[in-house]
Amino acid sequence: MKKISGNKLLVKALREEQVDTIFGYPGACTIDISDELYKQDYTKVILPRQEVALVHEADAYARSTGKTGVCLVTSGPGATNLVTGLATAYYDSVPLVCFTGQVSRHLIGNDAFQEVDIIGITRSITKYGVTVRNREDLGRILKEAFYIARTGRPGPVLIDLPKDVMGELGSAEYPDEVNIRGYKPNTHVHVGQLKRAVKMLSKAKKPLFLAGGGINIAHANEEFTKLVDVTNVPVVTTVMGRGAVPTTHPLYIGNLGMHGAYACNMAVNECDLLFSIGTRFNDRITGKLHSFAPNAQIVHIDIDTAAISKNVQVDVPIVADAKEAVTKMLEYVTPCETGKWLDTIEDWKAEHPLKMKKKPIMTPQDVIETINRIFDEAIIVTDVGQHQMFTAQFIEITEKKKLLMSGGLGTMGYGMPGAIGAKIGNPDTPVISISGDGGFQMNSQELATAVLEELPIISCIFNNNNLGMVRQWQKLFYGKRYSMTCLRSGAACRGKCGEVECPVYTPDFMKLADAYGAKGIHITKKEEIEPAFREAMKSTKTPYILEFDIDPEDLVYPMVKPGGTLEDLIIDC
Repeated sequence: MKKISGNKLLVKALREEQVDTIFGYPGACTIDISDELYKQDYTKVILPRQEVALVHEADAYARSTGKTGVCLVTSGPGATNLVTGLATAYYDSVPLVCFTGQVSRHLIGNDAFQEVDIIGITRSITKYGVTVRNREDLGRILKEAFYIARTGRPGPVLIDLPKDVMGELGSAEYPDEVNIRGYKPNTHVHVGQLKRAVKMLSKAKKPLFLAGGGINIAHANEEFTKLVDVTNVPVVTTVMGRGAVPTTHPLYIGNLGMHGAYACNMAVNECDLLFSIGTRFNDRITGKLHSFAPNAQIVHIDIDTAAISKNVQVDVPIVADAKEAVTKMLEYVTPCETGKWLDTIEDWKAEHPLKMKKKPIMTPQDVIETINRIFDEAIIVTDVGQHQMFTAQFIEITEKKKLLMSGGLGTMGYGMPGAIGAKIGNPDTPVISISGDGGFQMNSQELATAVLEELPIISCIFNNNNLGMVRQWQKLFYGKRYSMTCLRSGAACRGKCGEVECPVYTPDFMKLADAYGAKGIHITKKEEIEPAFREAMKSTKTPYILEFDIDPEDLVYPMVKPGGTLEDLIIDC
């Protein structure tokens, strides 16, 4: 068989794995790979403006399409700029394959120019990472990378490619199969354990489904909704699980946890069976562990063995793919007697409904409810902060509406690049990003990518002139000492807050949009919200920035007190 370079084999592998899009930024150690990509016409190459944003774009592309996201960056700073995005994908179980350039093998370990041990750096935030040391191993390693990334609990895989290895000639063969010793992901459900859990469900007086992000990752939404309909059991979700059932479903209560609805948190406290699927019970949803679901037996279905009983001790563990488990459950479940339990939950909803105070001025809820009303189909991508929690509380998610966000790591700067990746993967679906003014500025350079790729995304900026979530904590728990949270603060007012006039806010987002070739609308009143969205919706090639003036005193409620239980809710102040 004719021999080819490692660079050519990599490009061949991309085609074999049906990688139609790669997000890449070039450099000295990957320039030969760039050259090979130039010669082919199957895989589209997206050139973002920075590697930090690049990996978020690949991440959102993967979340929104169900495909594996693929990145290519050079050695040294190119590789280290992936770290935050890799951790974001790792915590949220997103399948990524990231290729990093590396200096030639004889230079590794000698502090060469742009040399770092990226495998060592990222070992704890990747599912698998390896430096290719031998050209004859390249094909096998590439095949294994894609298999590992998308099977079991999905996650990011990093393959480090020394420049000399990639230049060597070797076999052109790309494997058809994978056989990794010690890596045999389990997807099949243990029927005995499942029947035991179903029996508990049928006997429970106050059963509750807790749906996590695993249901969305497994694309088990339709099956889970059928399960809810058949059993008549109410549902709460984690933030990442929102959309497991349509948020308009009559048995859906809302999100639980730190900013969860009162009825959700009370339901978890009072249920006698918590049937959880695809969640790792992190501290944002449990509060104090000793008081979480104190009256309940707990069933836990998760594809990751390590996630079961890691944080919360469970009574019935079931290691399985969420879709497979729910599908199998449908063979055994029967309607549950939940009438009185549902009445109690409705009373909690009426006692403390999830809504912001009505104001004459515009609120985040006004903006989000407008999105609900005028978009029948959309992908909504949030950044991280107050706007993220407002969105998680009020956004409607249905079969035609998806919600993407950084949940586990809480990465500011995800919104704009996430919207770009989602739009590239779903060109016919409206894509809306929702960011705070702080988070937007962390990756605002990606406006150039959106403009040049002709992506008509709508970027909403909730501008309260502050880093709102930290400011909220400062207001409630730190005596209103607003340290390091005012985004208008600078040399002119440092140490003189309240004594001198506030500096003008920078940047002017409308001028920023214009400078990049995008369009912008500044919205200051409720009645301007819908017309602004309608105007932005007309665009077919140009991104829009919609800047909304938000009162910094608008806080996210309810809120669990720091170190408190789910009952320790601050309803409002």
